[in-house]
Amino acid sequence: MKVDIEALRSIEREKGISFITVIEALVAALASAYKRSAGDAEEARVLIDTASGEVTVYAQELDDDGNVVSEWVDEPTDFGRVVAQTAKQVLLQRLREAEREQTYGEYSGKEGDLVTGTIQIHDQRTTVLDLGNAEAILPYAEQVPTERYEHGTRLRALVIEVRRSAKGVQIVCSRTHPNLVRELFRLEVPEIAEGLVQIKAIAREAGYRTKIAVESTDPSVDPVGACVGARGSRVVAVVDELSGEKVDIVPWAMEPAAMVANALSPAKVSEVYLYPEDGTALVVVPDYQLSLAIGREGQNARLAARLTGWRIDIKSETQFAEEQAAFQAAYDRGEIDEYGNPVVQQAAEEA
Repeated sequence: MKVDIEALRSIEREKGISFITVIEALVAALASAYKRSAGDAEEARVLIDTASGEVTVYAQELDDDGNVVSEWVDEPTDFGRVVAQTAKQVLLQRLREAEREQTYGEYSGKEGDLVTGTIQIHDQRTTVLDLGNAEAILPYAEQVPTERYEHGTRLRALVIEVRRSAKGVQIVCSRTHPNLVRELFRLEVPEIAEGLVQIKAIAREAGYRTKIAVESTDPSVDPVGACVGARGSRVVAVVDELSGEKVDIVPWAMEPAAMVANALSPAKVSEVYLYPEDGTALVVVPDYQLSLAIGREGQNARLAARLTGWRIDIKSETQFAEEQAAFQAAYDRGEIDEYGNPVVQQAAEEA
């Protein structure tokens, strides 16, 4: 009996599975088929000559413990239609398993990487992306509420998990993860890919706004300018990929007060007072910058707090001056101490 080696090579090319894996799958299929045939033994070992396609079947006799006690060459003349169908089913099953293992091996090392796919299925809960040699799911929780996912649209997403399931390999992607922004900038900014510019922190509200803090490892490289690009070309490319989500790029600073001031960009900051005991930063801004510093529905202040790790309290210069004046007056009257704590009046002693 012979098999068509060229046909096996075609499977190798079409499925992207190694030739040895295809041979192993066929060997397992033929051995399984032999056991279902009316052969002289219940077990068999099959060898395939990878050059000629010649198949040799070694029938085996086993003892009660499953050990081979004798082996001989058998030449089954006709496996029969049912047995041949069994061989085909086993072969296809083994090939599917090999494909799954190959897909798992390829994508399990890509967690945290970008993939590009075409939207195939979109319903209220899940979107399926065709990656070419695999499919990925974009769960509802990982979808951006402001984005519309239409069939046939090409989309980039971040791989967050690769797992085995009863249906095969499941590749889970995200469009909301902050690292999606990090990887998009790595794609668009050569200085980040080369390590000359580092993204030190990211705070994101997917679909609305992202803040990133960047630092240069080379004094001659402006980290913010590198990320913005000539005439904003690089940041615009990222914003387009994020469907118009706003992106603020600010310089990283080791000194906390400077970092808090930077994080509130585009607002201008007059003063920053830090209170490490409760992790609070009091920020004073010009009156006309107050709404900008806080942002719509507090978004700018909220993202700045997440970017820096400080709770941020923002006051205008007028508010701050009024509070300082009120504090001084209360202190002068002896109602509070220098730390703002109420002074207990010991009337009895004074009397």
